[in-house]
Amino acid sequence: MYKNILIPVALSKDHEAQSSFEAARLLADADAVFTILHVHEPIPVYAASQIPIEVLENTRHEIQEYLHQCAEEIPGARARLISGHAGRAIVDFANENDIDCIVLASHKPGFEDIFLGSTANRVVHHARCSVHVIR
Repeated sequence: MYKNILIPVALSKDHEAQSSFEAARLLADADAVFTILHVHEPIPVYAASQIPIEVLENTRHEIQEYLHQCAEEIPGARARLISGHAGRAIVDFANENDIDCIVLASHKPGFEDIFLGSTANRVVHHARCSVHVIR
């Protein structure tokens, strides 16, 4: 069905990526390409200036290691770490890389989502490709 699948992953405790990986495998053509993506939201300058550079570098390294572990679960998958606002960055990445399907895990919407919106909501409304939301 799909040839170029993007699987965004979050690092929160309640985010479970396995269901996204399973759905992506089911939706994929035999020769599909998978990208496991994490969007690292920038730390405000006033806060970043108080964090030792080694801590920031170690955190980035740990995130990359986690992404590579995730990518090992799907043969041939590649891991990518980018910076930006999660919703916008996922949509932009999909548009720039000819993604034809995004498989995205979502939390159950809460009160805060009424005013701010969720990442999944932004992706569903702005992506040019198919989006499969997993709960």
